[in-house]
Amino acid sequence: MTDPVGKIPSELDQLPDRDTEETAEWAASLDAVTKAAGPHRAAYLMRRTLQHAEGAGLALPKLLETDYVNTIPTSAEPSIAETGGDEEMERRITAWNRWNAAAMVTRGAKHGVGGHIATFASAAWLYETGFNHFFRGKEQDGSGDQLYIQGHASPGIYARAFLDGRLNETHLDNFRQESGGNGLPSYPHPRRLPWLWEFPTVSMGLGPLSAIYQARFNRYLTNRGIKDVSASHVWAFLGDGEMDEPESTAALALAAREGLDNLTFVINCNLQRLDGPVRANFKIVQELEAQFRGAGWNVVKTLWGNAWDELFALDTTGALVRRLREVPDAQVQTYQTRDAAYIRQDFFGKDPALVEMAKLLSDDKILECFHLSRGGHEPRKVYAAYKAALEFKGAPTVILAQTVKGFTLGEGFASKNANHQMKKLSTDEFKNMRDLLELPISDAQFVDGVVPYGHPGADSPEVRYLQERRAALGGPAPARRVHPVAPLPAPADKVFASFDKGSGSQNVATTMAFVRLVKDLVRDKETGKRWVPIVPDEARTFGMESLFPSLGIYSPKGQTYEPVDRDQLMYYKEAVNGQILNEGITEAGSMADFIAASTSYATHGETMIPFYIFYSMFGWQRTADQMWQLGDQLGRGFLVGATAGRTTLTGEGLQHADGHSPMIAATNPAALSYDPAFAYEIAAIVKDGLRKMYGEAAEGEDQDVFYYLTVYNEPLPQPAKPAGVDEGILKGLYRFNTAESAGLTLTANAPRIQLLGSGTAIHWALKAQRLLAEEWGVGADVWSATSWTELRRDALEADAALLRGEERVPYVRRALEGVDSPVLAVSDYMRQVPDQIAQWVEQDWSSLGADGFGLSDTREAARRHFGVDAESIVVAALAQLARRGEVPASAVKEARDRYGL
Repeated sequence: MTDPVGKIPSELDQLPDRDTEETAEWAASLDAVTKAAGPHRAAYLMRRTLQHAEGAGLALPKLLETDYVNTIPTSAEPSIAETGGDEEMERRITAWNRWNAAAMVTRGAKHGVGGHIATFASAAWLYETGFNHFFRGKEQDGSGDQLYIQGHASPGIYARAFLDGRLNETHLDNFRQESGGNGLPSYPHPRRLPWLWEFPTVSMGLGPLSAIYQARFNRYLTNRGIKDVSASHVWAFLGDGEMDEPESTAALALAAREGLDNLTFVINCNLQRLDGPVRANFKIVQELEAQFRGAGWNVVKTLWGNAWDELFALDTTGALVRRLREVPDAQVQTYQTRDAAYIRQDFFGKDPALVEMAKLLSDDKILECFHLSRGGHEPRKVYAAYKAALEFKGAPTVILAQTVKGFTLGEGFASKNANHQMKKLSTDEFKNMRDLLELPISDAQFVDGVVPYGHPGADSPEVRYLQERRAALGGPAPARRVHPVAPLPAPADKVFASFDKGSGSQNVATTMAFVRLVKDLVRDKETGKRWVPIVPDEARTFGMESLFPSLGIYSPKGQTYEPVDRDQLMYYKEAVNGQILNEGITEAGSMADFIAASTSYATHGETMIPFYIFYSMFGWQRTADQMWQLGDQLGRGFLVGATAGRTTLTGEGLQHADGHSPMIAATNPAALSYDPAFAYEIAAIVKDGLRKMYGEAAEGEDQDVFYYLTVYNEPLPQPAKPAGVDEGILKGLYRFNTAESAGLTLTANAPRIQLLGSGTAIHWALKAQRLLAEEWGVGADVWSATSWTELRRDALEADAALLRGEERVPYVRRALEGVDSPVLAVSDYMRQVPDQIAQWVEQDWSSLGADGFGLSDTREAARRHFGVDAESIVVAALAQLARRGEVPASAVKEARDRYGL
């Protein structure tokens, strides 16, 4: 049989058709319907057939888009009353919250602090319906639900907390005025308001990503038997414009693949970004529906309010649905601001069937539909969507709720492109809003033009209803609580002490030393199960394959295949209760894992100890925004930048050569950044980190910190731990040896220099120490600078204390006290890293570093290129001494010539 001319090739052509005649009959039937009833009727029948097939369990690909109508018909909507809800009471509560959110921002505008009004105005019912009926508090199981609140909607959350008595008028008047200690942060910031906010979300894109991994971590806790949090549901409230951030959709497939039906995205589709339409010439709802359906999510569209039911009932030809699909979003936005005549002409006038429909509609009906009636503004429709999301099993749900940005704020706000930047309403606009919301606020309450806050009274029916609803759902929300959990017992000292004796003649990279330490710690009977090893990929690069069979890699499906390396000792083992989170190539996902684990002590009352090991170049440089999120969320744990340094990772080149991560880490106040040189230093730092973050912290010590350690893949002998260096390791500096203790012979009056090295650079300093003594008669003491950043912070605190009239000397000055020779610092990072402490070093200061871009070559060649190898250190030391007149100037040139520099 010859194929018809122009027939489009199909994947079905390669499959056998056991009954071509039957296939032809189906095609002919479709052609007949198309000819007799039109293509739209034929398309309707096809979709009905596909829907029926899906319901019957037939394995068919899903359609990625549905019509621009609600997923749940009005006739199928459950009643809010079924859970004891009172729609009229909830309308009054929401009216008060709308008012106070707008009043708070407007009153603050006189101080110039800004604020956002329009976002909550559009999303009010999305939040209120959840608070009244769905969002579980923490008082029942200590976990409750996790709420990721859209940052720009925070005034509405504060307004609700004011209504239920958790905030007062003074708090509201201090919105965005925190320095006095009694203010409210602009957005959800747990570090600034830790009893209310759990999750920082206004760095847009990080909220949806974190919500997915929080839902995944909840399953991890349950499957590992740490705590059953299967009742917890994660709700992420997002903007349609926010979905353009790559992080917003980066993990959609993960959520579907792992069947995270404990997760719901609620996307407020007001069709507007911060400064204009999200998709001016297209339809963002349809785009998002296809994207989420394609990723495997359940999609619920809540677009139109009840006023549209009459119009859809009149749409016997499908003309209305077709028109709704073709009108671009920017035009929908325009309809919201234009009169009925314009809508009749521009919307209905495009199709004869719609012209006839419009004749049956009054102007008031048209304006009600196009100005007011959106699915996201009607509590019964939002309630139906949320209930459907919770009842759906096997996949996460996204709710696409259409709203109007600036709803109820008046003609000057609603749907205007500039409303994100509009920070206040006039007195007349507030009075119009009062009348629209039917609030009992008199004109006399506007004193000197200042809008009053509104409250029905602490014992009013509205407040009692609100509090009763929250009590039934497990207490207030959102709420963050640090449960009174006993400190974790310290691991046995022998685990750490085993590193003090060194490695003898064996070469051990510090990356391997860290992994070995963790391998010992996870065996601890008390705390071992609380470690959460996280790796983005290349676990074998970091020597972690030994953990695979013993700890297992977490997978909700377990291991459904026979691994190719099953006959090997260190085979790839996946398990439902696996402990390792092996994320694949996603640093952003790994950081989201880390954040969820590091804050479990507050989210679930279960302390976990995450460590996330990664190529150092792909840590702070790639995910620094999430590391700020980690600090803002008060996370605790160990970030480990492995294969660190600009010259250590041979042959990998510019994109892998990290010469700056400690500098970026220094900008984060919550990050304690260390660049250890030796295995015993790593052990001492981790031991103290466990004490500080998870154990009996000293009085006044900040537990809400995390550690960043750089470790190297350069195998070298690990020395034994010198006596009395513990304080210096933790403070950031100690003398590792002197020229004399290193066994070097010098004259009595030999010139002297102090070599400060961090990380792998200390080995270059040690070689330079020998060269200086043996070839130039110069004595050098070598110091290990475990943390330039902690030295700087201590010095800054000392400076601040002096300004308060307190006598305090920076640790770096005390450590170098009595040293009368110059100081030369060197690291495998840009010079700016050691130069952090230069102003507090009283001695003559100089530094070397790997400034510039990295390059592919051997370690030796790269170090010579950057001028940080031992010979370069010798020349720099001689130059520093020559400037002081302690060695002849000719020695510098002689050394350059000798070493070929």
